[in-house]
Amino acid sequence: MGRLQGKTAIVTGAGSGFGAGIARKFAAEGARVMVADINIEAAREIAQAVGGVAQHVDVSLNVSVERMAQAAFDNFGQLDILVNNAGVTHLPMPLEDVWEEEFDRVLAVNAKSVYLTARHIVPHMKAHGAGVILNVASTAGVSPRPLLNWYNASKGWMITATRTMAVELAPVGIRVNALNPVAGETPLLASFLGEDTPEMRAKFLSTIPLGRFSQPEDLGNAACFLCSDEASMITGVALEVDGGRCI
Repeated sequence: MGRLQGKTAIVTGAGSGFGAGIARKFAAEGARVMVADINIEAAREIAQAVGGVAQHVDVSLNVSVERMAQAAFDNFGQLDILVNNAGVTHLPMPLEDVWEEEFDRVLAVNAKSVYLTARHIVPHMKAHGAGVILNVASTAGVSPRPLLNWYNASKGWMITATRTMAVELAPVGIRVNALNPVAGETPLLASFLGEDTPEMRAKFLSTIPLGRFSQPEDLGNAACFLCSDEASMITGVALEVDGGRCI
């Protein structure tokens, strides 16, 4: 028996990076997983690998999130777990130089998406009297780095949203937590660093006491615990998976 045996889950942004790591871990622990991503081909590849269901979604668009939620209800009947993992950033630059379109995109994907998934999935969880929501935030929301101002702010928003959702939804049996990963071996790494060079990697790694980037498996393991019944008394936390970066 896996730790998520019999559970059903949506993982957004699961076509690569942390989301793929979470989807793989959930499936290995017995969950049926909807692999949701804006890149449907990547979603199909991961879904095939984990025996899951692929679903195209643009988490910034209401109609797309509604379609994803309905597809999950149609496929699974009951949805137990939602992981809001999809995220984007702007390139490192002075805060006043970020284009308005980039600002809107970062807030839509990182913040509005949490509102949209809640709007379409929380009523379903309320009706069943149970559910787990996990928001993948970032150490950037705890210990902001210069030149990533609006990305930092969006992740701080996610952490606050997690806590207020947890307080409101606890009486109806829904737990809400967050993960704060440090930069990892994902497609976003080059964007965080500005340029992915050995020198830039070494500079960033010097700020992580454990001396390595986070891996998709690290996030999968942490997500599995928080979404399992082992964490039934845990809600409203933002767990740092950062090798000591925020100490």
